[in-house]
Amino acid sequence: MIVAVTGGTGFIGQKLVPRLVARGDTVRLLSRSIAASEQPSRIEHCQCDLLSVQTNDLASMLEGVEVLYHCAGQLTNPQTMRALHVDATHKLVKAASGRVNHWVQLSSVGVYGSVKAGIITEDSVLNPTGLYEITKAESDKIVALGSKNGGFSHSILRPSNVFGPEMSNQSLYKMVSMIDKGWFFYIGKRGASANYIHVDNVVSGLIRCGTMNAAKDRVFNISDHRTLEQFVGVIADALARSTPRWRIPFFMAYLAGVTLGNLPSFPLTRSRVDALANFSIYSISRIQQELGYREAISMEQGLRELVAEYQKRFSQCELK
Repeated sequence: MIVAVTGGTGFIGQKLVPRLVARGDTVRLLSRSIAASEQPSRIEHCQCDLLSVQTNDLASMLEGVEVLYHCAGQLTNPQTMRALHVDATHKLVKAASGRVNHWVQLSSVGVYGSVKAGIITEDSVLNPTGLYEITKAESDKIVALGSKNGGFSHSILRPSNVFGPEMSNQSLYKMVSMIDKGWFFYIGKRGASANYIHVDNVVSGLIRCGTMNAAKDRVFNISDHRTLEQFVGVIADALARSTPRWRIPFFMAYLAGVTLGNLPSFPLTRSRVDALANFSIYSISRIQQELGYREAISMEQGLRELVAEYQKRFSQCELK
C-alpha cells in the first residue's frame, strides 16, 4: 500500500515512518528535507514545504496514495502555526480530495481546552484557548468538512502529552532534573493527574486509524494516566532518589506563578501550576473498544527510558 506522511521528520513522524515501512507500505514522505541515501527503498521523498507548495504540486504527490497521515505541526513558533495548521491543511484537503482514500489527522487533546477536573471524552465540548490548540481545532474541522463533502474518509487521533527519550520538548526532562536534585514539590491536594502517552503508543494508534474500517469518520483520544504521586514516584525510583514529600498550597503557588512566572529562572508559571494541580482524565474507552487498542509501552517503562536518557545526557555534560 502507498501511504503519504506529512511531518515525517518530526518527533512522532520519525517513529511512524519506519513502522509503516516494516508493515510493507511504500511511504511517500512530504518533507522539506532532502532524501538521505541510507533510507530504505520503500521511502519516496517528495521535497515539499507545506507553507509554500502549490495545490497542483501537492495533488501530483498524492496520486495513488491510499492513506495520508497528516502529522505536520508547529509547537513553538506562533508566527507559522496558523499557516501550517490551517492554510496548509486547506491546500492538502483540496489536493487529497478524490485522490486519497483515507486521511489520518494527528490532533491534540488540547482542543478540549483547560478542563480542571473530570472525565474528558471525544464527545466533550471543544474549547481551545492557546493559538496552538485553536489552530489544531480549526485544522480538524477543515479535514472533517473535506471528508463530509466526499473527498475521502477520515480519522482524528487526539493524544495527550506525548513523551519519549527523543522528544524536543524539555518540560518533562526539567521535572526529572528537579526530582533528581531534590527540588520537586507538589501543589495543592493529592491525586492530581499526570496525562501522558508514549510516542510508540501514539504510532500504534495512528496505524490503527489508518488500517481499520472501524476508524473511518471517527475521533479517538489516546492517553495514559497516573496520579502525579505515582508518576513522580516512578521517576524517583528510576533515579534511585527519595520520593518527594514537599507540598505547598495551591493559592501560594498560583500567586507566585502569576507574579514571578515571567522571570527566566523561576520554576513556576501560571500554566505550570495549572498543569500540576489538574484532575482531568482523558477517556480512551472508544479506541480500546472500537479499534482494540492496547498500549505497547507502559508509562512506567517509558519513564524509565526517559530517566536513562537523562542520566546519559547528564554524564556526558559532566565529562565535557
